[in-house]
Amino acid sequence: MYKYDEYDQAIVDQRVDEFRDQVRRRLSGELTEDQFKPLRLMNGLYLQLHAYMLRVAVPYGTLDGRQMRMLGHIARKYDRGYGHFTTRQNIQFNWIQLDQTPDILHELATVEMHAIQTSGNCIRNISSDQFAGAAADEVADPRPWAELIRQWSTFHPEFTYLPRKFKICVIAANEDRAAMRLHDIGIGLHVRDGELGAKIFVGGGMGRTPMISHEIRDFVPADDLMSYLEACLRVYNRYGRRDNIYKARIKILLHEIGPDEYRRQVEEEFTAVKGLGLDPPRAELERITSHFGAPEFDANASADIDRSDPDFAVWLDQNVKAHKQPGYAIVNISLKPIGGIPGDASADQIDVMADLGTRYSFDELRVTHAQNIVLPHVRIADLHAVWSALNGAGLAEANLDLISDIIACPGLDYCSLANARSIPLAQKIATRFGSLDRQRDLGELKLKISGCINACGHHHAGHIGILGVDKKGTENYQLSLGGSGAEDVSLAKITGPGFSEDGVVDAIERVTDRYLEVRETGERFLDTYRRVGFETFKQAIYSPVEGDAQ
Repeated sequence: MYKYDEYDQAIVDQRVDEFRDQVRRRLSGELTEDQFKPLRLMNGLYLQLHAYMLRVAVPYGTLDGRQMRMLGHIARKYDRGYGHFTTRQNIQFNWIQLDQTPDILHELATVEMHAIQTSGNCIRNISSDQFAGAAADEVADPRPWAELIRQWSTFHPEFTYLPRKFKICVIAANEDRAAMRLHDIGIGLHVRDGELGAKIFVGGGMGRTPMISHEIRDFVPADDLMSYLEACLRVYNRYGRRDNIYKARIKILLHEIGPDEYRRQVEEEFTAVKGLGLDPPRAELERITSHFGAPEFDANASADIDRSDPDFAVWLDQNVKAHKQPGYAIVNISLKPIGGIPGDASADQIDVMADLGTRYSFDELRVTHAQNIVLPHVRIADLHAVWSALNGAGLAEANLDLISDIIACPGLDYCSLANARSIPLAQKIATRFGSLDRQRDLGELKLKISGCINACGHHHAGHIGILGVDKKGTENYQLSLGGSGAEDVSLAKITGPGFSEDGVVDAIERVTDRYLEVRETGERFLDTYRRVGFETFKQAIYSPVEGDAQ
């Protein structure tokens, strides 16, 4: 993984010193809250319902054991003993004291971490495939490109004050494990005629107006990628709406002028940008790429495994995925225990994961956009030892991609923007479907919950999506069906009137019962929904119990 050079470290250290002075001036009264707000947001510090929240960047979801242990230390020393992993492959600490934030950022800087551009109208944390460098289906490791984009976008003078926040995703496989088409810019690396390049998608996003991105170019040679991104951002920065926060995202620009006109302007800008020499020399890309070489795999590692322990065997089947290197596997650690808070991990659990990454995964871990953790390179011979350690730490839930593997935002328990609570609802749903046999019978079923229209819980992309709204002072939940953030991307459709918290749990059960009635052999929930149609499920939800809807 990438390691800072002297310039990277100097940038982060200088930002810590700068923010320490800004906090001092805020605490002394030299700065008002209105003056301080844009400064703290540039450093990932939000003021939520009960306390400050600090969002720490985990670029493209990759970190090592030393960094993971630091996150556990921050949780233990400065928070309430836990952290919350997010859908941007970051981590949030929800109970931070303002006067301690400079010290937190200083400690993070000692392990090459920061909170720069985790908020604000700028290019946010670059996301990527959590299986990068380990998946057999990738044409290249996307992380060197994600790192190059991170360096290009950090403190970019032209894109520090964009019309709105901006999210970029890079993948390099046909299977989309990172919801690439729901980003402002999605980059799909692929090979054409022996040359590596990228397919560029622009204008995706969720929020109050969800949209799937448009293909803007089918192939940009790798040597031209940074110039092309520069052109895409310049057109947005020039014409994006700054007069209306609800129409400020790039998806609205494409909707208003159309993808063809946007493409025309990008190509025109690209011609001009190419003459500026913005693309890095190949030597720089090679320098960055050298940090992402394959680990020293054991070519003789055995693929044999003892499946006699039934609990271990279930975990193997559900949470462990194939690796491109024979004798190795990809381990997914679920942060979704039945009745737990999705994405949360205690300081002790963070330490356990850090130690397992160091010992069994070449000192590497990943954060996923589904709020779980990955050990990307584990010898098959070590899987039982890893499972045993996870089991002892309460981290061996065998529910990856099942109905209890719920994505959920912090909701009204923490967030000042939320209209409804997400966490208690996620806990109730997981408990209702707590039987692992029942979950596995239902199969892949991705359920996602957002506490407000900003859609931090990705409810638009859920096979089953739930949006919390305020209905005359009462928390109400809209149910949606048919979304996907994968390569078969689609947006979920609202079923009808909303429900109370308990009512929506009952409605989900009616949805899954109908699925079991009408599915064909081998069909996922999403496949069945698309085959039989929306009305079949809507009838199951509302007809028997119309009085339950609110």
